[in-house]
Amino acid sequence: MECVFGLVGNGFAIVVADTSAVHSILVHKSNEDKIMVLDSHKLIAASGEPGDRVHFTEYIQKNVALYQFRNGIPLTTAAAANFTRGELATALRKNPYSVNILMAGYDKEIGPSLYYIDYIATLHKVDKGAFGYGSYFSLSMMDRHFHSGMSLEEAIDLVDKCIIEIRSRLVVAPPNFVIKIVDKDGAREYAWRESIKDASVVSA
Repeated sequence: MECVFGLVGNGFAIVVADTSAVHSILVHKSNEDKIMVLDSHKLIAASGEPGDRVHFTEYIQKNVALYQFRNGIPLTTAAAANFTRGELATALRKNPYSVNILMAGYDKEIGPSLYYIDYIATLHKVDKGAFGYGSYFSLSMMDRHFHSGMSLEEAIDLVDKCIIEIRSRLVVAPPNFVIKIVDKDGAREYAWRESIKDASVVSA
């Protein structure tokens, strides 16, 4: 029951993801970070099959770093999103990745941006977006409360509303979420919203 969502505010973009690693009826861990820092001013939040998600996001991260190493300048957020879409489209005809992506970034000339990329290589620039079962609730909350030019405090309040709604309405709701932000100061972890912590394994 994955939940990934994000939004663009006044001078920043926020992405949020659940932290549950689940297979079938088993929860393997509840502190899996599904939001990767692509470079100093980009974040990529992904949902989908765990193997595809980890492999593909690492592949994109290394290629973005390789481009900057070769050319001396980083990719813009739009360029990174289009590169990601192209790789998904190429794989779609060979060995498709079951992965959905929200890419957030900040560019000096453009400001913050958020890109929606799904597993069949659809790309859209959006102000708010979501993937997973939690999207049924987070999208409805964002439709009701989101407005352009939100302050950081308003955006975090909306994120908390979305998390509360998911926890209270989704039948198998993930307990923990990680919130990351990207703005002119860079990409960084903002906070965790935890209702349970992984218990340490007691050796016999």
